[in-house]
Amino acid sequence: MSETASKAPGAVEQSGDANRWKALIFIALAQLMVVLDATIVNIALPSAQQDLGISDGNRQWVVTAYALAFGGLLLFGGRIADLWGRKRAFVIGLVGFAAASALGGAATSGAMMFGARALQGVFGAMLAPAALSLLAVMFTDAKERAKAFGIYGAIAGGGGAVGFILGGVLTEYMDWRWTFFVNIPFAVVAALGAYFVIREPEGGRNRSPLDIPGVVLSTLGLVSLVYGFTRAESDGWGDSVTVSLFIASAVLLVAFVVTEARVKAPLLPLRVVTDRNRGGIYLSLGIAIIAMFGTFLFLTYYLQVVKGYSPIKTGFAFMPMIVGMMVGSTQIGTRLMTRVPARLLMGPGFLVAATGMFLLTRLEIGSSYSTTVLPSMLLLGLGMGTAFMPAMSLATLGVEPRDAGVASAMVNTSQQVGGAIGTALLNTIAASATTSYIKDHIATAATKPQQQLVQLQGMVHGYTNAIWFAVGMLVLAAAIVVTFVNAGTPGSTAVASGEGVEDEVPVPVVAH
Repeated sequence: MSETASKAPGAVEQSGDANRWKALIFIALAQLMVVLDATIVNIALPSAQQDLGISDGNRQWVVTAYALAFGGLLLFGGRIADLWGRKRAFVIGLVGFAAASALGGAATSGAMMFGARALQGVFGAMLAPAALSLLAVMFTDAKERAKAFGIYGAIAGGGGAVGFILGGVLTEYMDWRWTFFVNIPFAVVAALGAYFVIREPEGGRNRSPLDIPGVVLSTLGLVSLVYGFTRAESDGWGDSVTVSLFIASAVLLVAFVVTEARVKAPLLPLRVVTDRNRGGIYLSLGIAIIAMFGTFLFLTYYLQVVKGYSPIKTGFAFMPMIVGMMVGSTQIGTRLMTRVPARLLMGPGFLVAATGMFLLTRLEIGSSYSTTVLPSMLLLGLGMGTAFMPAMSLATLGVEPRDAGVASAMVNTSQQVGGAIGTALLNTIAASATTSYIKDHIATAATKPQQQLVQLQGMVHGYTNAIWFAVGMLVLAAAIVVTFVNAGTPGSTAVASGEGVEDEVPVPVVAH
């Protein structure tokens, strides 16, 4: 493609002209598989634990092994995509993820299961940034970019809830092993489609030597951070190992930033995160995900434990959130993304989600699904879908092509770290409030049914306390967006492609 075409606003990549919409199908399929896997395994965990003889103390490693590998290696995976080529990294990630899923489904011991989950995380960390950066370099026209990221954002936001349904169906009617095996057809179809259909634009590679100190420091720093929050959930915030992990994480990540500022070819060029728009996006997304992940967990327990829903019924109860996300991403976000500044979509989007979260603070044992849970889920989905859509696009807008992979990895990193923090932090708040409530009220319960009622009331009290915190997180995310994100309409600047682009691609600024 000519240099002129690469720099023209609204230019369309001619090299991928014929097939880019077909390519989107396979990229979206791969993204759906990764997002599904994050929740589908949770539903199957009790059955897998029993079959494989995993102790209660070790069962967390089924989730933690994946989270540590995925969260710790995302920046490295993004850099590999820039170095090897996004299409190649994407296909290798898919094939590796399928192999790891087959190993998990065939697991005969806890150790084999933990190893398979860690491998899934490794290949997921290569796959996820490659998928997002492919979209960033293939869709450069404003309106097309809006549609593509609308579809991608809806899948990224709603796929986790779909995982509850699929996990419930597979576990209840087939076998827990199928929650792993189901990834294989997804991966095979996506890999074959990507291999034959995707035509990555030329000239966007970053062939600089790999920043080994940056890889080591970022991986160890992120692993320490994610594991610290995971351990805090099970062992408490005052545990000596938990505190040591947080201190180690802070030291390693500070050392990483210092290193990146000095080396010639950094793993994470600081220009990617110091841009006020991208920095604001990464921070607000991470904070919003803290609220979302914790709420997924509380609603699952509320519906199953308090309301007595089956896993399948619980999964279908999340459908309004998926519908809201689809509408927010593909209808509101896509239609308005090329017309209004990103902050006027993201800020109100987070506030609508906060309103939905606020409705959940009214939860009681006898709350009606249709009058309390349903409207809150619709608002949550609608708000997050509207906010996610421009966030996904703006997070990779204006980056140099050679930085597209690592910029995409930062989106995934903020979500992964936010998820780990959200699960641990909100769980701790809920557990503390529940314990306090039961301690204060159990003395008045004379009979066993009354004691069970107090237990359930304490559980719901804990959830609502934590949900208040989640409301605050979403309001904070909205404030960060309004403060930092000052770019114009996300579709108004084409993503530069080709070599020889300048260090900074200007992003249009709306007059204040």
